[in-house]
Amino acid sequence: MPLPTSSVYQPPSAEFMKWPSRRSVVHSTKGIVACTQPLAAKCGIDILNAGGNAADAAVAVAAGMNMTEPCSTGIGGDMFCLYYDASTGKVSALNGSGRAGGKCTLENVRKSLEIPEGTVGKIPMSSVHAVTVPGAAAGWVDTVERFGSGKLTMEQILAPAIELGEKGFPVSEMTAYFWGRQEKGIREASPNFAEMLKADSSAPDGVRAPKAGEIIKLPNLAKTFRTLATEGKKGFYSGRIAEELVKVVNDLGGHLELADLQHHLETGSERVEPISLKFPNPHGTSETDGVELWEHPPNGQGIVALMALGILKHLIKQGTIPAFEPSDHNTAPYLHAIVEALRISFADASWFVTDPNVAPGVPTSQLISPPYLAERATLFSPSSANTSILQPGDPYASPALTSSDTVYFACSDSQGNAISFINSNFGGFGTCIIPAGCGFTLQNRGANFSLDAKHPNVLAPRKRPYHTIIPGLVTSLQDSSLHSVFGVMGGFMQPQGHVQTLLGQVLCGLNPQQALDAPRVCIGAGMPDEGDVYDATVYVEEGMPEETVEGLRKLGHKVEVVKGMGRALFGRGQIIRWTKDIDGTGVWSAGSDMRGDGAAYPA
Repeated sequence: MPLPTSSVYQPPSAEFMKWPSRRSVVHSTKGIVACTQPLAAKCGIDILNAGGNAADAAVAVAAGMNMTEPCSTGIGGDMFCLYYDASTGKVSALNGSGRAGGKCTLENVRKSLEIPEGTVGKIPMSSVHAVTVPGAAAGWVDTVERFGSGKLTMEQILAPAIELGEKGFPVSEMTAYFWGRQEKGIREASPNFAEMLKADSSAPDGVRAPKAGEIIKLPNLAKTFRTLATEGKKGFYSGRIAEELVKVVNDLGGHLELADLQHHLETGSERVEPISLKFPNPHGTSETDGVELWEHPPNGQGIVALMALGILKHLIKQGTIPAFEPSDHNTAPYLHAIVEALRISFADASWFVTDPNVAPGVPTSQLISPPYLAERATLFSPSSANTSILQPGDPYASPALTSSDTVYFACSDSQGNAISFINSNFGGFGTCIIPAGCGFTLQNRGANFSLDAKHPNVLAPRKRPYHTIIPGLVTSLQDSSLHSVFGVMGGFMQPQGHVQTLLGQVLCGLNPQQALDAPRVCIGAGMPDEGDVYDATVYVEEGMPEETVEGLRKLGHKVEVVKGMGRALFGRGQIIRWTKDIDGTGVWSAGSDMRGDGAAYPA
């Protein structure tokens, strides 16, 4: 007689990464899917094998991730992507983030939250007022229409995820942990909580969070996917789904209307021009040795990674810091330079990252210009930490003022195309609010709006908030060919992860898997529900050399070592690199973060 699924995880494997894990780089000539869920990766591999390209596969993975890791992502959230077209060598960006409702004025929301006059206040992560219009559904359709192969329909692309929801699937370890941790929030958020819990007659209300290895079915989410597949964006932003979404929000005191969803249907995802910064390899033999990092412009925070990289580039050029070598990786001087560059960059971003379509004057090009970054670099001291003058939103900290949880995954295909894709609810299950019969939770991205009337990121109708989710893409300085698609999910950790994993490869010679395996640092709490994301504390991941930790403290940093499940703070990343063999054959080489449940899978 077979043992029950519970036998696989008894005693519970609650200690995070009890033993060191070794992973090898995964290679393929036909394409790779790298993500945190094996079953979601299979959704993408199925699409590649059916003749789809990287973009088609990415949408299949996004849907599969919603099924298998709803504690991080979903169709009730937002998405962004960067796409590399091998036939043209062009990098394209798609912003699939949603907006605040037309009646979500500062006055209305402050009144609803009962914030007293004279107090700035904030939108709680669990509040219905944190709900913004979901952009993911439109983003998935627009990704396929704009970048897809044209060979597969949305019905074919979403079919693998739909099958998971209808037939059921075993839940992975990390997903089970976070699902269980947020069960209380799901129960309290709306009357429809049972839709995203496992049936169990012995549990309160006959449902509970699934445990690792147990089977869960999500038929209502599958039904939502079927509607999107057969009716397109209209099926999500009008009709049954839209009506239930607006109803549950209004029943809980929110201000969204059907007109807000109709507005997003008509507006769609926004094609934006990606922004970039060139980073020459200081150990190279010519100026063309190096990489160009591509990110999304505001309202995304990718500009933080570009600014930090630009500051480090200037400091190396001026000789203020050395051209770090492999032996310097994760030493105190190396991390001190990265931390300080990021701290300076966040001080600007906390003020300037907002929706440029509603708050014109966001000085994107100036913030990543060499003269400005050289000016910001003067705030760096190689001998001491500088935290006192870099308070977010402080005009004295940002001279530019004078002139003006989440899943990340990557896919590639046999034609040389690659996509860097990120989809998120923001914090965990988002608000945990579930529209009746729809099987997904609504994001809490609106919690990132400021309620300060003087702040550029202040809440306003039909405005998009500061967005933490950022895909990354890298090209070669020599010929603009693709170097890699990569990303690290995790709130305000994301640009910090971009800088650390990229520099690990470019300066320190790490391969994609090593770059992801290496212990990381994070300035601040990473997510608003975990603490102050602009706190001066430097959180250091367990496994960092003790010499490094003490070295950072001697430089004046307030350091805290994070252990166990707390290491989720440092995010989970994926990297797919592109190289060519001496015989001319293109080779994809990928790494996948050991902090997640997944891996990199070859097509």
